[in-house]
Amino acid sequence: MTTFDSRESLRKHVASGHVDLAPAPEVFDRTPPALTGPDPWPRLEGMLLGLMIGDSLGNTSESQLPHRRFDAHGEIRNYLPHHRAGGREVGLPSDDTQLAMWTLESMLEQGGVDSDALAKKFCSSRIFGIGSAVREFVGNYKDEGLPWHEAGARSAGNGALMRIAPVLLPHVRNPTPALWSDAAIAATLTHNDRASTGSCVAFIAVLWDLLGMDEPPAPEWWLERFIEVLKPLEGGDTHYRSRIPGDTYDGPLWAFLEQRLPDALARDLDARTAGNSWYSGAYLLETVPTVLYILMRHGHDAEEAIVRAVNDARDNDTVAAIVGAAVGALHGTDAIPIRWREGLLGRTREQDDGHAFELMRQAQARWVAR
Repeated sequence: MTTFDSRESLRKHVASGHVDLAPAPEVFDRTPPALTGPDPWPRLEGMLLGLMIGDSLGNTSESQLPHRRFDAHGEIRNYLPHHRAGGREVGLPSDDTQLAMWTLESMLEQGGVDSDALAKKFCSSRIFGIGSAVREFVGNYKDEGLPWHEAGARSAGNGALMRIAPVLLPHVRNPTPALWSDAAIAATLTHNDRASTGSCVAFIAVLWDLLGMDEPPAPEWWLERFIEVLKPLEGGDTHYRSRIPGDTYDGPLWAFLEQRLPDALARDLDARTAGNSWYSGAYLLETVPTVLYILMRHGHDAEEAIVRAVNDARDNDTVAAIVGAAVGALHGTDAIPIRWREGLLGRTREQDDGHAFELMRQAQARWVAR
């Protein structure tokens, strides 16, 4: 069992400058509200299934421009044939699912987030579709022997945000401020960047609130809640630049969200048009507004939110994994179409069908069941 103290470790490494994040006591010292409703497991299960299903629906057409994806496949509403399954139309993982479920696996082994145990887990097996930042982390930690707090890439990619959701599971029955530091430590392991780590903590806050909701929030809530947490963590002196030719934006992620999303909503842009306006790739200045905008427009409908993420984003597997986690947490397992659940193989590695489902059963027994 781990003796790792994420709160103390985060304070130490933020103060030393090894972790790039504002101290933000208004975030890190706050105790999450207790989840007082009925059995939370259907929502938590929905969160994990939504993440895996979104990834699996998207990863067979990842990184295609939305209009070219449509020309090739029409509107994607089911799994496409997969080369790692002999052409069967089933749900298989990419790095989004793998790193999320390995996070869960490590927490089950250690009793919670343990930075070195999680780092070793990420370096232990083949990662499908590994991103450049995670590849850099693996090289730094495994090959160069750097400590975990120096191994993360200085990257504003979406590879931490896509896998962060399971971090809240050990806190479900006994919420403490360590929820936020656990999320920050798990995030900065691979992506040591203010927008990335701040977005991961903000998304955990969003997920936590969704687990306690009786009905979908107003469209504006998604943006307001995310910025409420991200802004003090990121601060006002970060500089993220748009990749859209002619777009001169250069500033914090939270300010970009504050500027662009209300305008898109007021203009009633569909998700594809809005995503094209800021480019819906793997850069957080693109991924985060795309995720939030889809949730603002479609968060009341789990299936449609995931379908829009799969079809209307360029980095569609990751956008759909993040959107899927959110709508799964809000609506629960039953809102996710049966055809998607039945077609998901539950792999986390090359030949471990069903292992993800076993990890979920263990998590329910350990942290959720009374």
